Amino acid sequence: MDKKKPKKVFVEGAIPPEKIAQSVANHQSKTNIGAHSIFLGQVRADEIDGKTVYAIEYTAYKDMAEQVFHEIRESAFLKFDITCAHIYHSLGKVNKGELCLFVFTSSARRKIAIKATNYFVEEIKAKVPIFGKEIFEDETHQWKVNK
Repeated sequence: MDKKKPKKVFVEGAIPPEKIAQSVANHQSKTNIGAHSIFLGQVRADEIDGKTVYAIEYTAYKDMAEQVFHEIRESAFLKFDITCAHIYHSLGKVNKGELCLFVFTSSARRKIAIKATNYFVEEIKAKVPIFGKEIFEDETHQWKVNK
């Protein structure tokens, strides 16, 4: 595979639903694709120690994170027979109910697209230096632990 430049994956604030719709629309002319798989991560209103999360503020080592995203993307193209892969992750404050992660893969076959999407999500959670600070309704906060 050619040496490609890391793609920009970060979106300031929540990922707008229009971005997702536009991504799907952009692939309608690609007739070698038979399946798309989409994962959408959304901020939950978790209750922790009697307090409810109303937002998460995401920060990252941006250059390092984009490099890791790039490495995950390149390894996915080697591992799976996918046609396209797009990843967007929020930076900054994202309120409960809003989207913070968008992974979109395309392939000729559905099982491949689904497996690739799952691979992306697990690798992102395990390797990308993104940090989330849970903000509670009483304005207190704590660092989020990925599970």
